Amino acid sequence: MKKIAQNTLLVVLTLLATACANTASKPVTAPAPPQAKCDCATGAPVQVPAGSKPAEVTAEQQKQMAKLPDYSLLQTADWNDIDGLQADNLSLAWPAWMQSCSTLVNKPMWKNACSAAQKLNADTASKPQTQVVLSYFQEYFSVYKASNLDGSEQGLITGYYEPMLKGSRTKSAKYPNPLYGTPDDLITVELDSLFPELKYKRVRGRLVGNKLVPYYNRAEIETDTSPVKGREFVYIDDIIDVFFLQIQGSGLVQLDTGEQIHVGYADQNGHTYNSIGRLLIERGELTLAQASMQGIKNWARNNLDKLRDLLNQNPSYVFFRELPAGLPGPLGALGVPILAERSVAVDPKFVPLGAPVFLSTTEPNTSKPLKRLMMAQDTGGAIKGGVRADFFWGAGASAGAKAGAMKQTGKIWVFLPKGFVIKAQ
Repeated sequence: MKKIAQNTLLVVLTLLATACANTASKPVTAPAPPQAKCDCATGAPVQVPAGSKPAEVTAEQQKQMAKLPDYSLLQTADWNDIDGLQADNLSLAWPAWMQSCSTLVNKPMWKNACSAAQKLNADTASKPQTQVVLSYFQEYFSVYKASNLDGSEQGLITGYYEPMLKGSRTKSAKYPNPLYGTPDDLITVELDSLFPELKYKRVRGRLVGNKLVPYYNRAEIETDTSPVKGREFVYIDDIIDVFFLQIQGSGLVQLDTGEQIHVGYADQNGHTYNSIGRLLIERGELTLAQASMQGIKNWARNNLDKLRDLLNQNPSYVFFRELPAGLPGPLGALGVPILAERSVAVDPKFVPLGAPVFLSTTEPNTSKPLKRLMMAQDTGGAIKGGVRADFFWGAGASAGAKAGAMKQTGKIWVFLPKGFVIKAQ
């Protein structure tokens, strides 16, 4: 990924004045390494009783949170405070924790705990029992309760998944819609290299002469003379599926040859995500109750003459890459495969990437308890705040149905290695 040196500050400010400085994982994330979550909002509106569910944080709240020290909304807690810890089968979360440790072991504050985990994993043939897992975490970790800016302890829990698409290596009438790899002229500026207070912020654009200008938007990219032509690596049968793949950030493609490949987030064009579900509601095309992911897909198939214009109202565009074969799941922002129903996307400003988190919420659109040890292995542009998580349901239609319906209230506890330093507010 290309970066601009500090002596190009004037160029960066030009782009800041004209383009969105949205941020990922994920992913996208730090979004490179590749991530399952992108700079997009996740999911689509679902029917919920008015006032019964927490809302996304506002732009003003995001500004306030940006000024806080990292992880400063975590409050010291006790193991006995965790709602549902004793009831979970913690051994099912262990493989996800070992994925986290594969990279966290290289970080000083995590090294001791992860080295102990790797030894325990070897001693138990990768299958430690629940009580052994609990004893391990209690020995090497302290527990914190996540809170919001206003001190409240409940937040919004949504879901995401890995869609299944049909595709081909060759363009044809049946497979006309390309997935593009990252263009050579896309430039990414990590703003914290220039302004430390802008950690997790980045801008993207392209050079025109000696100026950095906004990158091409969706309408410009999705033309017969696309400016990113030549970066295609696979073609998909359904443009609607391509659009929702960009929202989810990763997916499986069943090729016409019988081969199945993973595709994952590679980068994004830097434009702000604009929800087409919200637009359809504002235009009176759908009600809130109808504006689920499936409802939007149904509208699209019944209004093909309006579809292109609608999609172009969202200027954000995601680029993909083919992931290595044999992965147990898509790659998250941490750079490791994420596992179904044991990985969540979080706001990395308030929850360290890779950390074990215990989630107490409910199943999608029900009051049935969902209380599990998860791993914070991903991020997403819509995942903002101290008590905010996106639950990864896995791949396929069943996972998609759960992800699209999930908009629950929940609480989060975070496990951090003993001695982990959290700066005071």
